[in-house]
Amino acid sequence: MRVLVVGSGGREHALCWAIAKSPKCKKLYCAPGNAGIAKVAECVDIGADDIDDLVCFAIENDIDFVVVGPEAPLVAGLVDQLMKSGIKAFGPSAQAAKIEGSKGFMKDLCAKYNIPSGYYDRFDEPDAAKEYILRKRAPIVVKADGLAAGKGVILCRNENEAYAAIDHIMAERAFGEAGDEVVIEEFLRGEEASFFALVDGEHALPLLSAQDHKSAHDGGEGPNTGGMGAYSPAPVITGKMAKTIMNTIILPTVEAMAAEGVPYKGVLYAGLMITNDGPKVLEFNARFGDPETQPLILQLKSDLLEALLACAEGRLDKLKLKWRDEAALTVVMAANGYPGYYEKGAQIKGLEKAEELDNVVVFHAGTVADGPNVFANGGRVLGVTALGKTVADAQKLAYQAVDLIDWPEGFCRRDIGWRTIKRRK
Repeated sequence: MRVLVVGSGGREHALCWAIAKSPKCKKLYCAPGNAGIAKVAECVDIGADDIDDLVCFAIENDIDFVVVGPEAPLVAGLVDQLMKSGIKAFGPSAQAAKIEGSKGFMKDLCAKYNIPSGYYDRFDEPDAAKEYILRKRAPIVVKADGLAAGKGVILCRNENEAYAAIDHIMAERAFGEAGDEVVIEEFLRGEEASFFALVDGEHALPLLSAQDHKSAHDGGEGPNTGGMGAYSPAPVITGKMAKTIMNTIILPTVEAMAAEGVPYKGVLYAGLMITNDGPKVLEFNARFGDPETQPLILQLKSDLLEALLACAEGRLDKLKLKWRDEAALTVVMAANGYPGYYEKGAQIKGLEKAEELDNVVVFHAGTVADGPNVFANGGRVLGVTALGKTVADAQKLAYQAVDLIDWPEGFCRRDIGWRTIKRRK
């Protein structure tokens, strides 16, 4: 098969790394890709949001299957356009991708079909939003309704912080049109986890769970980011809990989307809070997580391309996946200043030394190559990923690899995996 992966981050590098190993894959392209992806796929200089150019490239190059990584092209209808052109694609339609593209749509769906989540309301006017906060009191959560690159969620400890969040989103336009409307919802208490399932419109096949680390610095300090590291599996998601999540959240959501006339196909990523009352939905995403995909991919023994094809073709009920027994952990290395202002262009050395370690893969996110040299070209730049018998073993190996990378202009958290390691002590 001739396969095109769309995107340029660590998630897409992990997908390309696995797809390239498939005997079904005869030629692999990635648009636009990065320096790491270029080692396993032919990179094409087309942006992930350039829908028309991506479709034209797929037609002109006889692409058999397109795997869409980021959320923006899904919400913009890339899969719809590919399907109209007779090209198979992995990912939901634009209408189905609203489950991520509009937090209000997602909350309305949960309320209508009794899918467990927190209380909420939607507002397109700041004063009404502030009045709701005054009635409900803090702590409370304020979210920009639309896509905001993972940064549109503000946890507010008191009413003043919540009012400021409303102004930041709606008046200051911090997230542009994504803040035309806000969703204000219950501050749920418990332990967060990510749960993934492949969905073919009717059937759902669970993948492994993971836990992300959103805060920029150790101990959960600093601003929210797109994710500073992740590990899998998440111990809080026991076998019994996974069945509960499938039966009360994933399968009801698949049925709900079908009932709404927008069957969901692709990966359904549920961001969950495991509360004393059971699992509740914080958010749904219409694509693989980043950085959660990186440890998941290292644990997968089955052919990823075959799994994605089965999903797109409605054959998930015939598919079984095999997983490694080991744990996996990813440490994100980011440019100094991220998620605020950061500079690009610093050279990164020592990557070969890091990857010489057994059971270590360095997935690239924001990188660019100039000959043999690699340079930082984004906020989140590398995802140093390791396999280990336990999360603690994977953590030790990942940081051993991190310490071999020579990049003074970058930083990382040093406590990825702390929750499960603390639990085992």
